[in-house]
Amino acid sequence: MLLHLDASARRTSFSRRLSRLYAETWRTAHPQAGYAYRDLAANPVPHIGEAWTEICDHILEHEITDIARYREAVRTPAQRAAWAIVEPLLQEVVAAEVILIGTPMYNYSIPSSLKAWLDQITFPKMSLRGRSFVVTSARGGAYGPGTPREPYDHQERYLRDFFKGHFGVDDVTFIHAELANARLDPALAHLREQHERSLSAAVEAVAKEAAR
Repeated sequence: MLLHLDASARRTSFSRRLSRLYAETWRTAHPQAGYAYRDLAANPVPHIGEAWTEICDHILEHEITDIARYREAVRTPAQRAAWAIVEPLLQEVVAAEVILIGTPMYNYSIPSSLKAWLDQITFPKMSLRGRSFVVTSARGGAYGPGTPREPYDHQERYLRDFFKGHFGVDDVTFIHAELANARLDPALAHLREQHERSLSAAVEAVAKEAAR
């Protein structure tokens, strides 16, 4: 199954365009596979609350590492309400072979809507090994290796570390369309052509990766 998430506040964003292309290509290549979609901007996942932390603490204290047993940590009405949010999100993740995330870079990092989803589905010593993550992203500037703003990239670095550190997953692919602000910012107008090249390369990479 492909689990497809979008996090951009823009309905016609580059990250959405790239993730949609990936999903369409992947589904054509895997016509019998399942597909689930969540728009985290249009229908945001709630932030975690105290009841979620109680579930998390119980899982950690009782060394529950099997995701199918997480429900054992749910004991109070407040925890049941918190679990009602978590359970369908976790079911989608567990069922997926590939988790596709279309996300912009906001303020050097990720949108709060994506962070809220990550918080809801992540528990101590949790493993998602055997799955792949694909991130299609758009960035206002250039943050690739060797660029002046490379040290400010807390988008790819954060997500890559998160998937490896929390889920034990290192099968992660990032595809970026950079310099999107060159379309609007007069100070970046001279980089418009570079942005177009970056976007074209991202479209090509997405199609190739999805068909893999």
